[in-house]
Amino acid sequence: MGFPVVGVVGGGQLARMMAAPALELGITLRVLARDAAESAAQVVPGVEIGDETDLAALRRFAKGCDVLTFDHEHVPTEHLRALVADGVVVRPGPDALVHAQDKTVMRARLTELGVACPRWRVVPDAAALEGFGDEVGWPVVLKTPRGGYDGRGVRVVATAAEAADWIGRGEPLLAEERVDFTRELAVLVARSPHGQAAVYPVVETVQVDGICREVFAPADISDEHALAAQRAALRIAEGLDVTGMLAVEMFDTPAGVLVNELAMRPHNSGHWTIEGARTSQFEQHLRAVLDLPLGDTRMTAARAAMSNVLGGDLEDMYGGYLHCMAHDPGVRIHMYGKDVRPGRKVGHVTTVGEDAEDVRARAVHAAAFLRGDPE
Repeated sequence: MGFPVVGVVGGGQLARMMAAPALELGITLRVLARDAAESAAQVVPGVEIGDETDLAALRRFAKGCDVLTFDHEHVPTEHLRALVADGVVVRPGPDALVHAQDKTVMRARLTELGVACPRWRVVPDAAALEGFGDEVGWPVVLKTPRGGYDGRGVRVVATAAEAADWIGRGEPLLAEERVDFTRELAVLVARSPHGQAAVYPVVETVQVDGICREVFAPADISDEHALAAQRAALRIAEGLDVTGMLAVEMFDTPAGVLVNELAMRPHNSGHWTIEGARTSQFEQHLRAVLDLPLGDTRMTAARAAMSNVLGGDLEDMYGGYLHCMAHDPGVRIHMYGKDVRPGRKVGHVTTVGEDAEDVRARAVHAAAFLRGDPE
């Protein structure tokens, strides 16, 4: 029929949640997964087993795809450039994606674009870190430029001596001022190759130990700050030439919003959109990378909440699953097909409604019950 094939590099839950909208759009989804037990590999018929760091495996996978996209940022940039040189359509492209792969590249480019960020500096040694900390005030946030996620590769240090083990590796680090924020925010933007963009409502995210635990839409912030956050996200999407979904994590402060992190793919802060928006972030990502008209980003109800289900003491969550469905027929439970380990994201729950406190309480209760910690 001539409908395209989208190849997703990565077999995690983000690729898994692209399967349903791909089916509804009438397109074929293929996945490159490391093994057949991965989350997406369990539900997507077109699975190829391979490592995203193996250029030969990427080339084999790309041969059967019209567009290549990702459910994580861990494909080496040089491999992506090689695929583009081969004529593969890669979205987002390597020149855009590198800003989500390398935090120092991201900070430098956002500064060039005039986007408000925390004060930052690349610190190659203890003396540079000491100077930065004395300038902006201790403690400071220290980050590894590449490879960190869900709190990994990030630490807060009160002195340069506390970072001796990281500095001892001999690689430059990114130091940022510690921001005294009111709340953490996220903005999702979709952008297509021909430049159409669509922005979702600003959401509040709740982070615990560096891991997103809850998301509430829309964020309870002033119209001025919400508009500033959306405008910043749109400016970033255009300035970096993003194709697909862009998640912009921010700090809300009394003086305004500051950009913290970027992700160029569907993102945890947007899982609420499956039930809470007219077009989910997963459908929107597929639309964007295929250069289809973008979907409606309006909410389906006044309020939406998402709570991550983290692994706890219960290995078998099915009993809790049954309880949650009976207790609250309106709660939507998404499980990722993962083995349960403490602290691991194994699913999420979403609630929608008109009252913010009710929607929030229902989502938090369901996620807590599933992990064996009823509140």
